[in-house]
Amino acid sequence: MKKELPKYVYRMGRGNHPHFRWPRGSKPIRIKSETGTVEFQKEYTLLLSEAKRGIAQVSAKYTMSGLIESYQQSERWNALSDRTQKDYQKVLDFWAEKTGARDIRRFERKHIIAAMDANKDAVRFANYVMQVARVLFEHSIDLGWRKDNPAQGVKSLKMPKAKRLDREPWPAEKIKAFRARYAFETRERLLFELCLGSGQRIGDVLEMRWSDIEGDAIRVVQNKTGKGLLVPLTSDLRSALASHRSINAASRRQSVFMLTNARRSGPWSYRGASQAIRNAREAVGALKWDIHSLRHAAATELYEVGCDVPMIMAVTGMSEKMVRHYTARANQFSLASKAQLKREK
Repeated sequence: MKKELPKYVYRMGRGNHPHFRWPRGSKPIRIKSETGTVEFQKEYTLLLSEAKRGIAQVSAKYTMSGLIESYQQSERWNALSDRTQKDYQKVLDFWAEKTGARDIRRFERKHIIAAMDANKDAVRFANYVMQVARVLFEHSIDLGWRKDNPAQGVKSLKMPKAKRLDREPWPAEKIKAFRARYAFETRERLLFELCLGSGQRIGDVLEMRWSDIEGDAIRVVQNKTGKGLLVPLTSDLRSALASHRSINAASRRQSVFMLTNARRSGPWSYRGASQAIRNAREAVGALKWDIHSLRHAAATELYEVGCDVPMIMAVTGMSEKMVRHYTARANQFSLASKAQLKREK
């Protein structure tokens, strides 16, 4: 009878034999030993232990940590550029730290919004929290773990107006002041000329190697877009590279990277390079213009010497939309100047 049997054990089948079944819906397992014997108790204890272990494994699979692990083994993750993976990793670490053990099947829209609100002082990161969550839960739908995406439709936080001001390109007088203060042999000058001369992002510039030089041009593969470019060298960039090539050749520790750390044992870190340029900007009175503004300045310089949009795109690797955005100020002044000349006639 049922009362004689321990929990999760039932008599089934034609022979009315004891069977273990847990959790509900699982396949019954026949217990071969006679009820009431020591062997029966051992067999029952083993089955119960294995069932509990199995439930724990299934439960762990459906956690946020389990979802993140699965996502980083998927084609979705492998298809991302190295730069995007690095950006995503910061947010994945956030979700793992805050909600790693939580069952993703119990996530609701309000949980996504709460996570964004907790980071509202860093609006860009808060919005990234939502965007990466949307990707994760889309992956959970592919796995069959959920039927909906709780991050879908959640609105991004608006950037405060004070932080949405467009960057301005480095003005000609500040570029001249920087070049007057820092000789070609300094790391600051080489970084400056690489950013301005190639028109690339600092992240791509810091990864440039001497082997990327092809004739009188430099080969670039942009981390963010995966776009490959061959960019001819400017005269100032050529001089800076020549100075550092000589230094590199004379050094006992020759580096494969153009920009190296102080010990010349590896690439210059983003943090170290940013701080060095920040100090340099302060020295020449250019704190208003950051390192990324040199990419803006490159596009502006090209526009001002008569380059059209496709030519600027070819050098910088920017989209047409970004080229027009970066050169809008110069274009406005050019058109206004022409208009005023007509006005004076």
